[in-house]
Amino acid sequence: MFLTISTTGTPERPATDLGFLLHKHPDKAQAFSTSYGTAHVLYPEADAGRCTAALLLEVDAVALVRRGKGKGRGGAPDAALAQYVNDRPYAASSLLAVALSNVFSSAIRGVCHARPELPAQTRPLRVEVPALPARGGPELVRRLFAPLGWTVTAEPVPLDAEFPQWGDSRYVHLVLESSALTVAQALRHLYVLLPVLDDAKHYWVSSDEVDKLLRAGEGWLHEHPEQKLITSRYLTRRWSLTRQAMERLELVRLAETDDSEVEEIDNAVAEDGGPEDGGHGDGGLEGSGLEGSGQVDGAAGERSVPLAVRRREAILAVLRRSGAARVLDLGCGQGQLVQELLKDVRFTEIVGADVSVRALTIASMRLKLDRMGERQAARVTLLQGSLVYTDKRLKGYDAAVLSEVIEHLDLPRLPALEYAVFGAARPRTVVVTTPNVEYNVRWESLPAGHARHGDHRFEWTREEFRAWAATVAERHGYDVEFAPVGPEDPEVGPPTQMAVFTVRAADKAHNEQARNEQARNEQAHNEQAHNEQAHNEQARNEQARNEKEAQAA
Repeated sequence: MFLTISTTGTPERPATDLGFLLHKHPDKAQAFSTSYGTAHVLYPEADAGRCTAALLLEVDAVALVRRGKGKGRGGAPDAALAQYVNDRPYAASSLLAVALSNVFSSAIRGVCHARPELPAQTRPLRVEVPALPARGGPELVRRLFAPLGWTVTAEPVPLDAEFPQWGDSRYVHLVLESSALTVAQALRHLYVLLPVLDDAKHYWVSSDEVDKLLRAGEGWLHEHPEQKLITSRYLTRRWSLTRQAMERLELVRLAETDDSEVEEIDNAVAEDGGPEDGGHGDGGLEGSGLEGSGQVDGAAGERSVPLAVRRREAILAVLRRSGAARVLDLGCGQGQLVQELLKDVRFTEIVGADVSVRALTIASMRLKLDRMGERQAARVTLLQGSLVYTDKRLKGYDAAVLSEVIEHLDLPRLPALEYAVFGAARPRTVVVTTPNVEYNVRWESLPAGHARHGDHRFEWTREEFRAWAATVAERHGYDVEFAPVGPEDPEVGPPTQMAVFTVRAADKAHNEQARNEQARNEQAHNEQAHNEQAHNEQARNEQARNEKEAQAA
């Protein structure tokens, strides 16, 4: 198993700098023990003009089988290959990827203490792998490497050069060339994509492989056009790990789009938060303890009720009055409202959406989705996504809830959320709740001038909230009504304010007409397809009869 990395240089930037980057001296041939054999590092050429580092991995086939114990490609090779006679010692695979990681660990991390300026420098690179398994052929090799800035040459290796009629094998001779990448980037690409092309690993894949993939894929995997294929194959098609990795990659993509850090948008759950802590979608805000666990007095003699509970009760009452059956909980947090909606059979389809993977994970545990009955599970879906971008998955629902969500957005981003919900998704009913900042003076534990939670970007007075809601309603063809949530103080109002948006009758009629027109078009299309199918069937039968008569004649 063999791989070379070459570079060229000048007197000012000699090619032998490659030795510093790889932490292996060009004048030495070094050997490193691995679990499956010995890795050798040597330099076939090393001068200021050109330098080549070679990694030669000698695989102990017996050790591979014994350590594999029947698992993975090492212990259970292709049916056409015997245990001790197979391609593992010769073809680049996860064995070579692991050797790269072990032998060049500092280089992959981009660390060079002797010359700290070198790792960030791009340089002319040429990588050659004489025998690379390519399940998907040369075209897949190009689709994987070309988007990363490589010029790709992938030549199929014939099964036998003396018998060209036998065709090509599933192996390619790979050459990668680039002048725009660092050595660390090149090594990370190889570490991930070698086992992806082989579509197998020689060891058992567990949850820590997700972290390895995301570390090696940092800066490129989240925007790669073949992201899903790479993730699935790297994690040996284990769907649970693949889903986890895809969710985290989507979070990286959203953070990059927003020009922010992942931690800034994945903040619906405190670091020590558990299932009983609140999230954005339910207003359970750990920083202050006011929104999630604050108690508000009921009537005389009644036990005080948490404000979060009263808020959910008010939202549920609105949804029931609206006759909604298919409901979106936008910014669902840890799933408290989704859990309440599931208890009422009139809500036939419930979707919880949140940008936070951690919150959705806790919501899934809270709802016990993995143990839920098939019929009940069919009613609920959890989606990851940002509410400031239009999402076709959110169209066509009866109602949407934004409970304690808008105040977590910067004010300049509210128009984007407004359009995504009211303009693009356009449910018939939208329920929005948000804190009433005027009521904050009644919270004894809240210092003057402080918001109820550290992540609140603003908190509105009743007048400010009504002005915003009226503008949104007018712009998008909704009527809006307001209602208090919690006890209403005669001076400062209720602790939570709620707006209920309803599509105007004219718009509702227009939407109904459009839906009916679409249904008629679909019915006409189906009838046409059915008629064409019947006509074709009749023609085939007629042809069969003619052929039969001709044969009889």
